[in-house]
Amino acid sequence: MDHLQLGRLRDEVERRVPKFLRDLEEIVSIDSGSYTKAGVDRMGEWMAERLEALGASIERHMNAELGDTFVATLDGRGDGPTVMLIGHADTVFEPGTAVERPFEISGDKVLGPGTRDMKSGLLVGLYALGALRAVAGSGGDWLPVGRLVYVVDPDEEIGSPMSTPIIRALAADADVALVLEGARADGDIVSERKGMMHFRATVQGRAAHAGVEPEKGRSAVLEAAHKTLALHRLNGRWAGVTVNVGAIDGGTRPNIVAERAVMAIDMRARLLSEQQEAEAAIRDIVASSSVPGVTTTLEVTAHHRPMEKTETSARLVDEAARIADDLGFELDDTATGGGSDANTTAGAGVPTLDGLGPVGGNDHTPEEYIELSSIVPRTTLLAGLLASLGRDQDAPG
Repeated sequence: MDHLQLGRLRDEVERRVPKFLRDLEEIVSIDSGSYTKAGVDRMGEWMAERLEALGASIERHMNAELGDTFVATLDGRGDGPTVMLIGHADTVFEPGTAVERPFEISGDKVLGPGTRDMKSGLLVGLYALGALRAVAGSGGDWLPVGRLVYVVDPDEEIGSPMSTPIIRALAADADVALVLEGARADGDIVSERKGMMHFRATVQGRAAHAGVEPEKGRSAVLEAAHKTLALHRLNGRWAGVTVNVGAIDGGTRPNIVAERAVMAIDMRARLLSEQQEAEAAIRDIVASSSVPGVTTTLEVTAHHRPMEKTETSARLVDEAARIADDLGFELDDTATGGGSDANTTAGAGVPTLDGLGPVGGNDHTPEEYIELSSIVPRTTLLAGLLASLGRDQDAPG
C-alpha cells in the first residue's frame, strides 16, 4: 500500500474519533454478559444496522437461550480473497455493571465494562471499513477484497458453544481470518493461542451415615480429591500444557458420606499433538478409581484446537508489521494462553491473525481499559491490511 493512501485512511479514521467514542460509550452502556440474551442481541442488532448501512447483507442465526449470531457479508472484487472479520458481543459482566461502572475517559485510558474485551474491537472493524469506503469515493466498488464476512459472535466468553459451528462453516470458504480482540498491553498482536478443553467429570459414589456406618459409603468427594491431585501432576509433563481443576461441587452434609461430586477441569495446550496427548492422560485418570465402587463419567464442555503459527500466518504478521512501520509504530506478535475464535479459524486451516483491536489490558476486571491514543493507529492498521490483502494476488490462503 502506498504512503498516500495509508495517510488518507489515517486522516479519515482520525476525523471520526469523536463519533467512535460516542459509539463506544453507547455500546459499553449495554449490559451484554454472555447469559444476558436481550443485551447481547441488542449489541448484534446495533452492529448489523451499521454494517447494513455499508451495504452488507445480514444473516441472523437465532438461538432460544443465548444471544443470536449475526453474519454480515460484503461483496467486493470478484477475484480477491475472502476475508473473515470476527468479534464478539458478549462480556463477562453481570446485569447492572454498566450502571455501576459507566464509560469513562481518564487521560489516555478509556474505561468501562467490555471496552477492551471487546466492544472497541467491534468498532475497529466497523470504522476500518467506513474509512476504506470514504477514501474510495462515491463509487460502489470500494471493498478491496473479493468478499468480506463479518461475524458478530454472541458467546465467545463461554467458549462459543453456539457460534463455533457457524464460524467453522464460514471458515471453509475463507482465505484469511482477522480477529478483533484487543492488542496486548505492550501493543503486540497475537499469532499463537493455546488450545483449550473444558471437561465436566461427574463422580458417583454411595451415600451412608458418616458416624453410624461409614464403611457402607463410597465417597465421591474423596475420589474427586484423588483425581484432582493426579490431574495437577500432569503439569510439567509437556512444556506447553497446563491442567487445572477449577471447581469441585460435592456432597450435601458433613454427616453424610458424599454420594456425588462434579469437577470442572481446564486444559490448555500449545500444540495439537500435546493437546491430544494431554486429553488422553486426563481420560485415563478419570477412568481409574482410587475409591472402590466409585465410577466417573467425563464430558467435554468446550474445545478449541490450538492456534499455531504457520508459514502463511507468519506472512500476515510480516505484512501487518510493514504497514505499522509505515504508520510510524513498531508491531510485534506474541503467543498467549487464552483462547478465542481465532482458534476455530486457525484450526480449520485458515491463516489467522488476532489481537487487531486497540491496545489495552485488565480484561474481566473493574480496571479494564483501552488506550485512547491507540484507536487511530490500530483502526488504520486494519484498513491498510485489508487494502493490502486485496492488492496482493499472492495473499495467504
